[in-house]
Amino acid sequence: MVTARAAATFEPVGRSAAAARAFVRDALLGWGLPEVVDDAIVLVSELVTNAVVHAGTAAEVCCLREEESVRIEVTDRHPERDLPSFAHVSAASSDRYADPDGEGGRGLLMCSALSTSWGVEYSAGRKTVWFRLALPEHVPGTRYALPSLPGGELPGSAGPVRVAVAQIDDDGVVRSWNADAEALFRLPAEQVLGRPWADLAAWPQSVTGLGPTLDETLRLARWEGGFGLRRGDGGVAGVYGLQVRLRDSAGVPSTLCLLVDEQDRAVLRTPQHTADTPAAVQPLDLLVGQVAPDDLGSLLQGIVERARDLLDADAAYLMLTSEDETEFEVRAATGLSGAGRRFTRLPIESGGRFDSARLPAVHEDLTGRPHAAPLLSDTGLRSLITVPLKVEGRLTGSLGVAAAGPGRYDNEDALRLQFAADRIALALESARLTELERSRRGSLSFLVEASELLAGTLEHEQTLALMAQMAVPTLASWCAVYTTAESAAGAELAFVLHEDEDRIDPLRAILDKTPAPDAAPSPAARPWPAPADTARALGLPESPELAGLLGETLVLPLSARNRVIGLLVLGAAAGVRFRQEILELGADLARRAALALDNSRLYSERTATSQAFQRALLPPELPKIPGVEVEVFYQAAGEGNEVGGDFYDIFPIREGTYGFAIGDVCGTGPEAASVTGLARHSLRLLAREGLSAPQVLSRLNAAILDQGARARFLTLLYGELTPRPDGSTTLSLVCAGHPLPLRLRTDGQVDQAASPQPLLGVMDELDLTAEELVLAPGEVLLCVTDGVTERREGSRMLGDDGLAEVLTGCTGLTAGAVAARVQRAVERFAPEPPSDDMAILTLRIPTQRTH
Repeated sequence: MVTARAAATFEPVGRSAAAARAFVRDALLGWGLPEVVDDAIVLVSELVTNAVVHAGTAAEVCCLREEESVRIEVTDRHPERDLPSFAHVSAASSDRYADPDGEGGRGLLMCSALSTSWGVEYSAGRKTVWFRLALPEHVPGTRYALPSLPGGELPGSAGPVRVAVAQIDDDGVVRSWNADAEALFRLPAEQVLGRPWADLAAWPQSVTGLGPTLDETLRLARWEGGFGLRRGDGGVAGVYGLQVRLRDSAGVPSTLCLLVDEQDRAVLRTPQHTADTPAAVQPLDLLVGQVAPDDLGSLLQGIVERARDLLDADAAYLMLTSEDETEFEVRAATGLSGAGRRFTRLPIESGGRFDSARLPAVHEDLTGRPHAAPLLSDTGLRSLITVPLKVEGRLTGSLGVAAAGPGRYDNEDALRLQFAADRIALALESARLTELERSRRGSLSFLVEASELLAGTLEHEQTLALMAQMAVPTLASWCAVYTTAESAAGAELAFVLHEDEDRIDPLRAILDKTPAPDAAPSPAARPWPAPADTARALGLPESPELAGLLGETLVLPLSARNRVIGLLVLGAAAGVRFRQEILELGADLARRAALALDNSRLYSERTATSQAFQRALLPPELPKIPGVEVEVFYQAAGEGNEVGGDFYDIFPIREGTYGFAIGDVCGTGPEAASVTGLARHSLRLLAREGLSAPQVLSRLNAAILDQGARARFLTLLYGELTPRPDGSTTLSLVCAGHPLPLRLRTDGQVDQAASPQPLLGVMDELDLTAEELVLAPGEVLLCVTDGVTERREGSRMLGDDGLAEVLTGCTGLTAGAVAARVQRAVERFAPEPPSDDMAILTLRIPTQRTH
């Protein structure tokens, strides 16, 4: 008897199948029948697709609620189609499967497999396909109670089952490690206790943060699943783990981890369902509860583990298509040796018609056709089922289940797996698109941040460090940067970084002993096995400190301005393979880093060249003048400048007579430094020609004016000093527009030692005179540039009076002490650093003449 009815009509358009699924789901859930929703949706989806896509007519869907069952009818307007007998259905479906992209031919097979009863009814201009689903009885019982099994159907184990127990504290550090853990992973407790759990767990790599990280799972109340654990011999063991969050009597939390070999997973694995119908007709349910729909990694891993268990297989894997739909990428696997199987990429059309990834396939024995499944080479697996995952006719992935023995599976197993794959394909595609969108946003944010950091410096060494710091650990476990020079024969190791600081030095030691990779341009990343070969040759992988250090290693060229200027080497831990999106992100980083590295190189070369020229403008080592103490302090304004507009010089003129000068060219920087060089060299040349001080400055004035538009005016204090036998020193001074020199007498009195005269570089004719001065023992002559006297703090300036006050307190000090005190007074006068060039020249006559 019908107790409820719901009906709807759907137009012949592609989205009608999805609308029909939603209609049936809402109707059955509204009647409180969640147990039959999944099977009903699968069958309605197939029948409505046949009607609106293949028959091209509208489809009427009617749901009837009966006392012990649900009857669903799908009616179309295409009565000319033949009704195949059930015996003919398999052949018909096989014919349709000959079209790799065909979606028809499975509806009646599915009705036979999933429904209690089904049939086809014809009327004038109409055809109705109906099916009935029995409502299950609700039997109370224990949540995880399973039926008893014959001994031959129980899970098997290759040897004694070892259950490793590790306790991880709240900081992620291993605090306990039992004997089974030592035997299972060949790691004695003394090498494990106190180490971070992240050093041992080979957790799946993630650039976008999708799926739970290792730290996140350690903080869950309960978690179970498969991952890899690094052994003491450097390999990676596949394990199945059960983690429980605990709190001790003092309230301190920790995580207890139970681990078994991956093949002994049945010891810890939580049962997922009860089997109350024969396996031959029971539909497979691959969806796993308690997994977020956007947690693609956990969803995929749960599906492959469930597929393996439901078909009593030894291994299973799931591949998703690349963005361009030309390759498969292994995204989840269980039972395959080595964690490196994950993220392996294979071409989609790798075989002929019978190996097409777009069709379900059953391989009874792979030993006769090893090329049919490259992923299973050398695994010992012989039986294999592969089924495609499709969404709206487009191939999105492939699911494979394999067993060690031959002939384990038949066509009926393949159909059951295909039905299950069809049910999960849409959910997987939705989760994959969500992951892809997050990955793109994460990659964009990463590249924007990288560009900003790289653009923020022109220091060569800092650029090298930034490149490595951005790559580790986001892209790789470790990174090395090699640089090339036009004159060098090959690349040179410039920087090494590992996510574990304790491994940086051992890694550098290996790379130092490894010939550098070829610095040839390449369109993409290329593998570089040399470091691993070097480590094996040195016997290093057996070292506990280096266990798991070297896995897959790739080289990315750093190309800028049509030439390779370096190499970016990315390395993964043992047992980890780089994902394609990681490689693409690494290539983008390499392009940006190469340009930044080349800019920093050009800047460093320009700075080095500038500084070399500037150093040539500085005077050589100051001469030792008998009977006179000489001290100089010099500071050029501007980053990277060693010489500016201020300058000084002391040089011998003739026997017993020395020239000294301190000057200030208008402006700062390289332009002022060019006039500085002209002035310094001209003074030396003219003074040694026997000219007097006024004549020397007049000739220098003419030389500056000859510079034309490039000429800059110059203030200059020039003098000649001659030590006398009585211990005093005679000076002849000309102060051409320069701050006047100050004399400090032995009684602390300070007075000006010269008179102001016209500056140089302005007028053609100058009337200059020399002023004579005698410095007695103990007296000091202080000469400075205006960078000292014009030191400012707001509207306040140090000035001549302030400088005289500082000099007054220098009575009895040496020439060096006087220069240092004046320099400290200038710096402390204002909190901001000086913005002008500054030169200080101090001459002092010692109280006792030195011989």
